[in-house]
Amino acid sequence: MLNLTADQMRAERFYAGALNRIRRFMIAIAPIAAAAVWWRLGTRSVAGFALGCTVAYISFYWLKRAIGGFVDRAAGETPSKSGSGIVLRFLLRYLLMAIGAYVILTVSPASLSGLLAGLFLPVAAIACEAIYEVFVALSRGV
Repeated sequence: MLNLTADQMRAERFYAGALNRIRRFMIAIAPIAAAAVWWRLGTRSVAGFALGCTVAYISFYWLKRAIGGFVDRAAGETPSKSGSGIVLRFLLRYLLMAIGAYVILTVSPASLSGLLAGLFLPVAAIACEAIYEVFVALSRGV
């Protein structure tokens, strides 16, 4: 076992929480951005945006689980998980995005831009996390 100092342990705990903070940023950003989209572009665009945010959130969650499954399987920690099930969930993310785009395109082509913007929700959340980590690193020295 490595001998870590108290500062190193604190930093390790801080950075280990990044995925949960990104998820919380996504939950916080989505309604604020949806209100801005509704105010600027109207109801159809906000419907597409909300669908895009939902797909992006679910996709992020499934991606996190798939990567965790791949890592556990590669490390030999959980041989009971099905490799094909992990791959299926990984590919299901893209099917879900395609179905959402198809529905939006057939029902309301004007909402497609909202859907595509909503799919960028994880990017905005990751940017917020990066800014937060820089702030914490500079202010606390983590």
